[in-house]
Amino acid sequence: MSDTQESTRATQGRKPLAWLMTGLVATVTALLTACQTAPPGPSIGVTPADKASPSYRKQAAQHLYENNANRIYKGMLPPMLYAIGVLQVQLDGQGRVRNLNWMRKPNHAPEVVAEIERSVRAAAPFPAAGKSVTYTDTWLWDKSGRFQLDTLTEGQLGQ
Repeated sequence: MSDTQESTRATQGRKPLAWLMTGLVATVTALLTACQTAPPGPSIGVTPADKASPSYRKQAAQHLYENNANRIYKGMLPPMLYAIGVLQVQLDGQGRVRNLNWMRKPNHAPEVVAEIERSVRAAAPFPAAGKSVTYTDTWLWDKSGRFQLDTLTEGQLGQ
């Protein structure tokens, strides 16, 4: 075998090794660069409210019952309800309503949506939590216009 052939074979044997080394260097470089990238700083803007504790949710429901005593359905609800809505209420630290967000809106009953929103806003201020809180409750609405909140419900007939 000539020197040229041996040199060519040796070079061909090193090509896969060269590619492997190049790939390894690129991977290590990428990992080191990723480790040096600073994490994103705090976002500027409104901080989301803390999720209310179950005990605060109960206090808020009791507060709504006190402010709507003549509208609370007494006893077990009938098996078929007129409307069911799930409303998320965001309150500031003094219990004032900051935002209402429907998680499940009873679109077939826009008058119920308006009445629930009116009832929540009229009940403010809610018990002060000292910080911004968000709680969610399910409104169980009877065709009579009376309701129960899932947090304090007496149940439903036939269940």
